[in-house]
Amino acid sequence: MAQSFEELQSGGARIYRAPGRVNLIGEHTDYNDGFVMPAAIDLCTQVAIKHRDDRKLMITSDNLSEKVEFDLDDPGPRARGHWSDYVRGVAVTLERAGYRLSGADLAIRSDVPIGAGLSSSAALEVATGYAMLETAGIEIDRVELAKLCQQAENEFVGMRCGIMDQFTSCCGQAGTALMLDCRSLEYRLLPLPEDVRLVICTTMVKHELGSSEYNTRRAECEAGVKHFANLLPDIQALRDVTVNDFERCGHNLNQVTYKRCRHVITENARVMEATAALECGDLNVFGDLMAQSHRSLRDDYEVSCAELDTMVDLATKIEGVFGARMTGGGFGGCTINLVKADSVAEFKRSAARGYELATGLGPEIFVCSTADGVM
Repeated sequence: MAQSFEELQSGGARIYRAPGRVNLIGEHTDYNDGFVMPAAIDLCTQVAIKHRDDRKLMITSDNLSEKVEFDLDDPGPRARGHWSDYVRGVAVTLERAGYRLSGADLAIRSDVPIGAGLSSSAALEVATGYAMLETAGIEIDRVELAKLCQQAENEFVGMRCGIMDQFTSCCGQAGTALMLDCRSLEYRLLPLPEDVRLVICTTMVKHELGSSEYNTRRAECEAGVKHFANLLPDIQALRDVTVNDFERCGHNLNQVTYKRCRHVITENARVMEATAALECGDLNVFGDLMAQSHRSLRDDYEVSCAELDTMVDLATKIEGVFGARMTGGGFGGCTINLVKADSVAEFKRSAARGYELATGLGPEIFVCSTADGVM
């Protein structure tokens, strides 16, 4: 019988946690082998886990009050279109990679909002994957864990996400953002100023077309890669196309593919500029780049929506805000705002009041700290 989090915890279970993430800049570049700048945040998924002597996984979601059971020796595991696919997919992927797991009772609880663009799925994957490995007495490199969790989401769940979310949940460090090269997986830690807060505003909407459009955007980017590979040497992904290359060789693309490629190529350039701005502490430049990113996501990649645009417009008019943009896959979800610490209270009041007047919706607003990766 699957047990609740409290039951397992009181029975001596071990507790693991993995953070959600917010992306400061670099959206829809990760699956194009590009550059991103996420930060792990203190909203997290926790897993209580206890070893079993058989090969069954007995899983409880405290948030959803649901229980599921899997047999690790099932010869034909398949996705069910259910939240538990993320857990089962990770278990299946780890086993196929040669990591033999043991049975376990797991209970999951999370304060990462679902569907808000804060990587609730990656936090679930990483937390459960790490917990199952630890329970089986298996050590794993954090980058390898991130790769396998991404593989599980790509191949088992069917969401063709990039590596950013899982990598950040594995390798984030408190007090910093990561500038990650999604091809080489090399990264730099960028200290965030102590007097700045990451304020996340949820729009309270998630439009249904998000998942299907995500895979459509990826296909459109792949069409762009084929175009540039026929004209330029050594083009394997859009990250290999410079802004100058695009201006010289992009004019024969159809209008939609042209816009998608323009976003990705210019967004990669913005991440590099944002890295330099953060390293020298120029938050005004950083904020300008966030604004450019949002416009590009809205107009060229077309993954914003009226609610996101409203929230960003409101934020930019509030005193003490360096920058604001949508973050995550789009079509709803949330915005990320860089706000002076002493302006946060007024920001929350003004943003909530303005958004409710404009949309009739009361937003959730989170003032987040950066956090360490899975532990």
